[in-house]
Amino acid sequence: MHDQAPDDDLRLTFERLGFVTCSPNVLSLLRLARKAAEVSDVTILLEGETGTGKQVLAQGIHQLDQKRSSFPFVTIHCSTISEALAESELFGHRRGAFSGAVADRRGLFQAAQNGTLFLDDVNDLPSHLQPKLLDVIQRGTVRPVGSDRELPVNTRLIAACNQPLEPLVQTGRFRADLYHRLNVVRLKIPPLRQRYGDLQGLILALTCRHAALYSRIEAVELELLSHLEMQPFPGNVRELENAVQRMLFLKAEGVSLGLSDWMGQRHSEEASQPDLLAEAARAIWRAIDGTGVTYPHALQEIERKVLQAAINVPGSTRRQIAQRLHTSERTLYYKMRVHGLANSAGA
Repeated sequence: MHDQAPDDDLRLTFERLGFVTCSPNVLSLLRLARKAAEVSDVTILLEGETGTGKQVLAQGIHQLDQKRSSFPFVTIHCSTISEALAESELFGHRRGAFSGAVADRRGLFQAAQNGTLFLDDVNDLPSHLQPKLLDVIQRGTVRPVGSDRELPVNTRLIAACNQPLEPLVQTGRFRADLYHRLNVVRLKIPPLRQRYGDLQGLILALTCRHAALYSRIEAVELELLSHLEMQPFPGNVRELENAVQRMLFLKAEGVSLGLSDWMGQRHSEEASQPDLLAEAARAIWRAIDGTGVTYPHALQEIERKVLQAAINVPGSTRRQIAQRLHTSERTLYYKMRVHGLANSAGA
């Protein structure tokens, strides 16, 4: 009984900041998050699958940080940062430092001065940037590209990863010293499939988020909740939010969401997507019928061309290619060897 009021206060505090939960295991994580917010300079590492709410939690921690909340919260998407311009993006540059540098520019570290710098998907940070980031963390200074002066920076770092960093450290794909610098306070956000008790609260919160566009929703029917508890939700809360938006868009009447709304948005989603595999199958049949190539040879050639197309995506590593093909690196490497493509992709 004594813990109920503090838990309610904690839940409501983070709910106002956009992170909704009533699950005991997540509330214990939020206690640590609130404590980390109070220790304004401590570095935080957020672990969790894609779509679990790492950025929402990072922003919540920033807002609870009394020392830094009035200063900027700046996000770096490490998985999409251009390797050619990465140093300029992070640390800034001086006019004339390279072709196209027509004026001085602040980097993201300086943009987040006195505030919070959020490193999203830090597991995808290019290897050549890892020692430079470590140096900034250790010394608290940045040197803009083309400058001989170092500038002091004062930012809190919150890093997020969509896969554990420790195995990457063990295989040499992430620097151990940088990992230890980032891993001062580690908060692991569980996937949605481990917090089904939050479904009702999340759905209602998501309907409120989009209340300006759609009709008001007051309740979630039990039949819908029971059905959702059997769904895997690989995209986690982000996937749930997309489904809620589709339900709201299609809903004609009523103030509750039910199973029929869920099934309606699923059918709508499926109907709106072209059947790309059927189109590809028809093209393969035309090729077989028109050239006389055998069926087994056609399938083998299609597999080789699909792998080649995936490998040709600029900047892709073998791990990223395997993830996009929804297979393991081991299977991918075997297939590449079979088709003579083993040296065509980065490690």
